[in-house]
Amino acid sequence: MADQVLVVASKVKTFIKENGECNTASETIDALSKAVEKVLSNAIASAKAQGRKTVMARDIAVPGISTSEG
Repeated sequence: MADQVLVVASKVKTFIKENGECNTASETIDALSKAVEKVLSNAIASAKAQGRKTVMARDIAVPGISTSEG
């Protein structure tokens, strides 16, 4: 799945512009897609380790972000 964009570039650029009043460098989208791919790969591994075939919010582990259910 290398080199596949997993984020919507226009949405990322808009978010950065509106929340930080910054421009977005061309390599930002690739770097963010790679980070998302890593998070999702870890979530898949977590679900499988717990005997599930469904990735749930609790499988998503990102420092500083709470994904607790309820």
